Amino acid sequence: MPASSSSNRALRFLAAALGLAAGAYVGHTAITWFSYGRFSYGRLRHGRGRDSDAGEEPDSLLDSFMPAYEVVERHQIRIAAPAETVFSAATELDLLESPVIRGIIKAREMALGGQPNPQAAVLPTALLEQMQALGWRVLAEIPGREVVLGTATRPWQANPVFSSPEPEHFAAFQDPDCVKIVWNLRAQPSGAAESLFSSETRAAATDAAARAKFRLYWSLISPGVVVI
Repeated sequence: MPASSSSNRALRFLAAALGLAAGAYVGHTAITWFSYGRFSYGRLRHGRGRDSDAGEEPDSLLDSFMPAYEVVERHQIRIAAPAETVFSAATELDLLESPVIRGIIKAREMALGGQPNPQAAVLPTALLEQMQALGWRVLAEIPGREVVLGTATRPWQANPVFSSPEPEHFAAFQDPDCVKIVWNLRAQPSGAAESLFSSETRAAATDAAARAKFRLYWSLISPGVVVI
């Protein structure tokens, strides 16, 4: 009897946890859907932190490639290490070491009917090299401080192809039915042995058809992006 009672409590706890998770996901999806495009201009940002709160300068490199955007994710953290060390560690990070991230990628594949990347086994492990191998392009960089990558793609496809215009043509790129995406890794000195590390992702559709598809796609997958 005690064992049965414990099992019932465990099942009820699991059901409640799953219910809360499902409710949180639905809530996040709804908020993302209704807020889509609201922060296309200015400095209000969906994500953690704002420049004015953290004392961080506006990012002129990102602004030069995408000053207006429809969605943005931004995260930052203070680290007790010099900026050069932090930046190097970020570019060499192997995200696929994380079981959680691998699970999120697998869940996306299953949901969209995608196939595992046949090149996955031979991709570089360092984040910066890995993204370039997948088709992203380095648009600009400040050695030891910041790198900006960009692509034009159709992310709602099961197996999207990533390609990018040349940096000098990226801002003006408007091929139909595409989404332009830029993101950065940035480390700023904050004291003698401390730095502020941040990463920001911006996206904008090139036309109304792409915007409608991307709005639905982003609303559904953005919780996974936030976790990553």
